[in-house]
Amino acid sequence: MAERVRVKTMMPPGHVRTPAYLRGKTGTIERPLGPFANPEQLAYGLPADKQPLYRVRFSMAELWGEAAECPTDTLDAEIYGHWLERV
Repeated sequence: MAERVRVKTMMPPGHVRTPAYLRGKTGTIERPLGPFANPEQLAYGLPADKQPLYRVRFSMAELWGEAAECPTDTLDAEIYGHWLERV
C-alpha cells in the first residue's frame, strides 16, 4: 500500500522548492528517488545536508476540489522529505 503524506504548510522566506499550491495537500508516495543535497541550502552557497527526495502523486480533486476538470487525473511532484508528514 502506498504511503499517504501531507505537504507541510510552512512558509519560510527565501528560496523554496515546494510549490505553494501543494502545501497542506495530501498525496501518496509514488516512489523514493534517493538522497540529494538540499537545494534550499545550496541556493545560498551553504553546506547542504542530504535529504530524501520523493515523487508524490496528488489527485486533481485533492488539489483543486470541485473546480477540477478531471478529478481523477493526477499530478506528480518531486518533494524533499523535510516538507512531508505522514497521515
